[in-house]
Amino acid sequence: MRVRQIVVAGAIALLASACATAPSAPRDALAQPFVLERDLAGPAVARGEFRAITGVRRPFTARLEGVMEGDIFVLTEHFEFDDGERDVKTWRLRRVSPGLFEGTREDVIGTAVGRQDGDYFRLEYDVRLPAQNGRGRVVRFRDILYLNAEGVGNAASVGWYGLRVGSVTLQIERQAGAPAAH
Repeated sequence: MRVRQIVVAGAIALLASACATAPSAPRDALAQPFVLERDLAGPAVARGEFRAITGVRRPFTARLEGVMEGDIFVLTEHFEFDDGERDVKTWRLRRVSPGLFEGTREDVIGTAVGRQDGDYFRLEYDVRLPAQNGRGRVVRFRDILYLNAEGVGNAASVGWYGLRVGSVTLQIERQAGAPAAH
């Protein structure tokens, strides 16, 4: 009986650790708040990688441009994956109350929710990933953005039915002409 309890407890712990929880606070984060409209304003270049639990890795570079259009922060992302695929996504984020944002993007299902969490900015949203069958698969992204010595860091967990199926890491560096981040 005791062995069975240990096995069951171990299985529960293993499943819980595989859940798609929000990323924890990064160790390389600076002790100052990330401010969306300030820290992503202007031109920037990002280098990142998508990793799936299957072992698939898709490195990419993204050119970013953030601008205020009235009360909407617009962030255009031009992606170029190392395998040659290209894509463009445009975030439209609006502050709805202090520390709280709502947003849309072409591939986001419903409304993304962003919130200030101390020195970090967290963004959660659902995306339908394309699939060969045409229907795609809905996954949940949980991002954390923060300032670090190189610029802006972004870490995201990707979940499907509550299980972590992937992650994205991204380092964003401001380009000449961009407003100062700190």
